[in-house]
Amino acid sequence: MTNGEFTVRMKFNSRETVIKAVKDYTIRRGVDYWVHESELMTFYAKCTQYDAGCDWLIRVSKMSKKYCWKIRRYTGSHTCTRATISQDHSKLDSNIIAKEIKPLVEIDPSIKVKSVIAEVQSKFNYTISYCKA
Repeated sequence: MTNGEFTVRMKFNSRETVIKAVKDYTIRRGVDYWVHESELMTFYAKCTQYDAGCDWLIRVSKMSKKYCWKIRRYTGSHTCTRATISQDHSKLDSNIIAKEIKPLVEIDPSIKVKSVIAEVQSKFNYTISYCKA
C-alpha cells in the first residue's frame, strides 16, 4: 500500500484478504465503514460518515478467469475525524484479536485478560471490553 492507502488496480489473493485489509485500514485510522454490497464477486464498502461529507469508498471485484481480487474504485483517504467512533472499534472483532494475541498465548497459555487488553491497546490504540478480550 502506498502511504498506507489502497490504490485502484491493487490485487488481493482472496475475498478474506480484502476484508481483512479494509478492517485493518479502518481500525488503524480510527474510522469505520459499512458494507454497501457484498456478493460472491464484489465487495463494496463506504464510510459510516459518507452521507455526512466523507467520500471514502472502496469497491473490489473478483477478476474473471483469474484467481485474484482487484480494487476497481477507491476514493482515497477518509476526510472524517477519529471522534466519530467510540473507544472500542466495531471492526476490531474476536478474529482479529485472536490473530494478534496468538503468539502471546502460545508462550503463556495462562495470560491474564488484563494483559490481552493492554496488548490490543498498544497495537490498535483501542481499549476493548473484558468480554471481547
